[in-house]
Amino acid sequence: MARTDEMVIADLLSRHEEAVLQEWVRLQMTDSRRTHLLSDASLRQESATFLALLRSAVQSGQLVDVSGREWEEARRFLDDLSRSRAALGFSPSQTAMFVFSLKEALFPQLRAELASDPARLANTTWLASTLLDRLGLYTTEIYQKTREEVISKQQQEMLELSTPVVQLWDGILALPLIGTLDSARTQVVMENLLQRIVDTGAAIAVIDITGVPTVDTLVAQHLLKTVAAARLMGADCIISGIRPQIAQTIVHLGVDLQDVITKATLADAFAIALRRLNLSVQKNAAASRQAPTTATEQA
Repeated sequence: MARTDEMVIADLLSRHEEAVLQEWVRLQMTDSRRTHLLSDASLRQESATFLALLRSAVQSGQLVDVSGREWEEARRFLDDLSRSRAALGFSPSQTAMFVFSLKEALFPQLRAELASDPARLANTTWLASTLLDRLGLYTTEIYQKTREEVISKQQQEMLELSTPVVQLWDGILALPLIGTLDSARTQVVMENLLQRIVDTGAAIAVIDITGVPTVDTLVAQHLLKTVAAARLMGADCIISGIRPQIAQTIVHLGVDLQDVITKATLADAFAIALRRLNLSVQKNAAASRQAPTTATEQA
């Protein structure tokens, strides 16, 4: 029975796996871009593992579609490799070159095997090249997905850091907002504020929007949702940082803030919060009446 192109590649990998592996590792070690990112021992181990998985999958005869069950173990290995190399600081191209560089080690073996059959050599080389291209691009997709996950996590952490809830006094919290208030950030703001209300038992929360550049209908709705959620937890809200431009915008938009106390500055809002809790801040009268000591009196 005549061998198919798939069988030729499978047979070659079975008989010359060690030779292909040694040449492939040598080629990768000559790449100075990765020497400080990955040890030689790790590189040898990864290469040997992938080549064994490649040989096993190729023997199934399915070289066109690498999304099938036959390639499941190879894909899982490339998943882990792409994620680990992204964490180590490899670039997408460096990660993909792990697979692409195998061509340079495999093709000389194909030429030696099929030197007497140029047509079969061309077809088999094209089939092997297409297969490795698909696997190399797969590593790039996983790498990109990993980076997107990292960026998403960092954005979430930045959102949490950019919405601190500060305890100004017993029973009084302050939430200074800086930057644009969108739906995702509103959710974080709401969760942080409600959790702090539960933790401290605060009765009043001051939401300061001095650092919010613009207030449109969507931002106003987000603020009202936060105020409503805080009230459900038993805390009243005061919005501070209402500048003249923001006041005009809110009026033009027809946003109803009549049920919410608003103040121009955080200091004004804090003073209102103290009065609502029957608290006040006063100067120390005895200290203010004490006359400063002069140099003559000291003498």
